[in-house]
Amino acid sequence: MTTEIKTFKRFYIFLPIIIGLSVVIWLFYREFNAALFAGIRFSMQMLVGILMAFLFMLGRDVGLMWRFRVITDNALTWRQAFNVNMLCEFTSAITPSSVGGSSLIILFLNKEGINVGRSSALMISCLFLDELFLVLACPLPFLLFSFNELFGDPTLLSSGIKILFFAVYIAIALWTFLLYIALFKRPEYVKRLLLALFRLPFLRRWRKGVEILAENLVLSSGEMSRKSFLFWLKSFGITSLSWGSRYLVVNALLFAFATHGDHLLAFARQLILWVVMTISPTPGGSGVSEYFFQVYYADFFPIAGMALVVAFVWRVISYYMYLIIGAIIIPNWIKKLKN
Repeated sequence: MTTEIKTFKRFYIFLPIIIGLSVVIWLFYREFNAALFAGIRFSMQMLVGILMAFLFMLGRDVGLMWRFRVITDNALTWRQAFNVNMLCEFTSAITPSSVGGSSLIILFLNKEGINVGRSSALMISCLFLDELFLVLACPLPFLLFSFNELFGDPTLLSSGIKILFFAVYIAIALWTFLLYIALFKRPEYVKRLLLALFRLPFLRRWRKGVEILAENLVLSSGEMSRKSFLFWLKSFGITSLSWGSRYLVVNALLFAFATHGDHLLAFARQLILWVVMTISPTPGGSGVSEYFFQVYYADFFPIAGMALVVAFVWRVISYYMYLIIGAIIIPNWIKKLKN
């Protein structure tokens, strides 16, 4: 068992780190500028900004833990909510963004004493709340900023990102609508629709997983549709605060390292960036996230390459930290699972 844990830790933790660092090193090699490091000066503003970034990330996790307690009607203690949240973040960090670790919430909640049926309902509810936030929040930046401000000057890359964003956003919106119908209206209709879609030859390989998801949707509907409007409003409010706190990590780092730029625009670009990152094929978006951050926020820095330094700090705070915490928690949890 010890050997299995060591193998698990080494492979799943080091793979995303290697991918992310490889991209950072390649970008540094391509854009190296000696003036970059000469221009970095330690200051109280930098210290405050980095500290704020950690606090915003902590606020994001506290928000998710609070949500776990709310949707379980306080059946989880804060310690249990911490374990479930960190395990979810760890599995999200070691799986492709397009796959994610949210499906394992059922397992994590079950091992904390929540029965499988209810765990399924809670997993679907968390997924619905997260997707609903993105669907409602993403149109707001377009009311405040132009396409060029959000996506950068028209180039082949920015045009590709723009097309990708709208394609993914439409897919998320449709998926959120299906989750809404399944949770609150006609779960059997959605079940039949999903099973019919995944009979198609190019989707058939995922049919088994979709069958489980469809059954979970039906189970979830019975429990979650009985919740009050105030329950959902509170849960969505906590979800929004949690996502907002995650986005503010970038604003804090820009406060620490950047000399100019619109912080509201920086916050709005996070919405674009996270939607695009949802289809990343690499574990936790490794490499892809660093590259897009460097492209998206380069105009906030006077020296070419500074965005890459900040991208690396951003990923340490918002990503690599979960790999470390997960590496500490997961061995004991695997032993608990075996027992």
